[in-house]
Amino acid sequence: MILGATGGQSVGPDIERGPSVENNLSLQNAHLPTADEMPPPYVPSSVIGGKVMIACRVCGSMMDITGKKELHVVKCENCNEATPVKQAPPGKKYVRCPCNCLLICKLSAQRIACPRSNCKRIINLSSGQATNPLNIPTSTGHESHAPGSVPGMCRVTCGHCVEPFLFNTLTNTLARCPHCRRLSTVGYDFARTRGLVFIILFLLFFGTACGVTIGTHLYATKTHWLIALYVALFLISFVFLFRSLYFFTMKVSTIETNSR
Repeated sequence: MILGATGGQSVGPDIERGPSVENNLSLQNAHLPTADEMPPPYVPSSVIGGKVMIACRVCGSMMDITGKKELHVVKCENCNEATPVKQAPPGKKYVRCPCNCLLICKLSAQRIACPRSNCKRIINLSSGQATNPLNIPTSTGHESHAPGSVPGMCRVTCGHCVEPFLFNTLTNTLARCPHCRRLSTVGYDFARTRGLVFIILFLLFFGTACGVTIGTHLYATKTHWLIALYVALFLISFVFLFRSLYFFTMKVSTIETNSR
């Protein structure tokens, strides 16, 4: 499942688009753990001069979290990166991208995409991950730009918004971009084949409709069901025509060949 940068939008199997928590530091409706699931303190803190301080997990600078204990994460004023101060909500986990962006995704996520425009890594969490002392998985270099663990899986660039996403070419379907949610064809072959099939069907039904109309028009005034047959045949033929035009004019998403 891919989560959009600001919400939980499902876009495809086994892929999460991790929302960055740097601009959403206060997670609302936080779940309060019960007695059966009480976790240990998520981030060690110390009291210095009457202030509760924690260390930034990116640059190591000390941050004052006095009065911020209700927040799940805090933002470092030195490096502008986020550091968790609470456990992730139930069913979620934190993941630190190699670009230091703190992401949140489902526990079952196998892949997660960084939402930062200058990164866009797709991290394979199932192939290997390292866990730091704060139980935040971080990438070990298994960025899945063209993952070979799944047959047919490749990284493509959307023909509409030019954003990268993963798509399995063996599914033999149209690709829906998780960013703009629009359909496109990966390569020309799929759309061209579908377009040719529909144009052939259009010619067959249109020819049949013309033949039936010419051959039976003298009886149409007496046999009213013939008029309904004419309309149905012409309607079906033009539906096939519009479908063929849809595929012939569809945007094409390209398969990326160069890794980052």
